[in-house]
Amino acid sequence: MSDFFEKVSSQIDPFKKLLSYIPGFNGYVERQNRRDADKELRDVVARRFEEYWSRASNLQVDLVNSGMLQYVDDMEKAALAMRTFIDKISKAARGYSGMFDAVKINEKELEAIYQFDVAFFTLGEQISSALDNVEASLNDESALPAAIRNLNSLSRLAVETFDRRSEVVTGSGK
Repeated sequence: MSDFFEKVSSQIDPFKKLLSYIPGFNGYVERQNRRDADKELRDVVARRFEEYWSRASNLQVDLVNSGMLQYVDDMEKAALAMRTFIDKISKAARGYSGMFDAVKINEKELEAIYQFDVAFFTLGEQISSALDNVEASLNDESALPAAIRNLNSLSRLAVETFDRRSEVVTGSGK
């Protein structure tokens, strides 16, 4: 996430830079930059998960075309969980507390948020591998149910992870 924060920080317009010299305002600008970086990061994650969702949808079509209709509902559950995650992460309110908000994010909470952000990328890699496994299992009906269950679990875990991150951001998990 620091790369996103640095990118956003380097793009501060001259007016914000001038105001950053005003006592107390620098922290506000930094928080705004973190909000911008948070939004950019969530957009990147959402785009990656859009690709995974598209792959899952295509695999559903492959299941239908192969006559394996008994697995379509389970694949739909995984695709629906991915879609739920995408919607949540892309439409979430901008992160971190504002200057006058009741909820303040401290360094410990900020570190927890960054850990969740790393988890999104890790989960994305695992979901991509799980999709590869489902695709490879299309010709092996004995392995297919386990591959789909794994994909389903990882997709639900993405939603749960985002919900836990949201609790840290909003302060509702305290």
